[in-house]
Amino acid sequence: MTERTQANGADIPKLGFGTWQLEGEDATRGVMTALKTGYRHIDTAQIYGNEAEVGQGWTQAGVRREDFFLTTKVWRDKFRDGDLQASVKESLDKLKTDYVDLLLLHWPVPEVPLDETMKALNAVKDAGMVKHIGVSNFTVDLLDEARANSSAPLVANQVEYHPFLDQNAVLTACRAAGMAMTAYSPIAQGKVFKDEVITDIARKHGVSPAQIALRWLIDQDSVVAIPRSSSDTHIQSNFEIADIALSEEDTGRINALRSPQGRLINPGWSPDWDK
Repeated sequence: MTERTQANGADIPKLGFGTWQLEGEDATRGVMTALKTGYRHIDTAQIYGNEAEVGQGWTQAGVRREDFFLTTKVWRDKFRDGDLQASVKESLDKLKTDYVDLLLLHWPVPEVPLDETMKALNAVKDAGMVKHIGVSNFTVDLLDEARANSSAPLVANQVEYHPFLDQNAVLTACRAAGMAMTAYSPIAQGKVFKDEVITDIARKHGVSPAQIALRWLIDQDSVVAIPRSSSDTHIQSNFEIADIALSEEDTGRINALRSPQGRLINPGWSPDWDK
């Protein structure tokens, strides 16, 4: 699976390995397994508490740092100018690297002026600590505000996206801005395994429902997917989707599952989501 998308100067592998909820040895082994399998995009975050383990995983995999795309995210309590820069230095130390390919603001924080946060985000890019910058869980209006307050182009907005959630408004905005939209929870926390439409399509192709959901996502222009698993077998099977060819009928049936009510991740600090 070597498909990539171009986003405002960033060359991003469309299938990555997510590390949310992976702890300790599971995180280290997962990253190592993913890179040895062929993934060239690893996603983590400060709040995941596993940046050090991710660093161990990639160094143990024997893959050169310049040969894979690494994303991390700044947590909500580090959005002040100065705090953000210091937190990125800590992240780089834990990740055992002197740069990340993409740094995201993890969630919008209304208590901190966005222009202040974007200034700090641009500062770490200007310092060479990150190659590209972006956001996560930003609505269309917030994305517009972030872009207006950034001297550097934003390359991605990472949001929940899977066959049961309609994210057309955000995806349209990302495409118009030349950005990628990265899909987290791409198999809907396992919900795809219980859906009759997706399981039927999976049987027809002789693959798993997870593979169908990932192929559906990757087939969409500008969409990147970052499935997470602690199972070596699932890490490998999630990667093996290059030969799956969904028909127009398959795609249409999956598209029809999407709904604005399909959101699974909605903490108390969430913004007012696009409808």
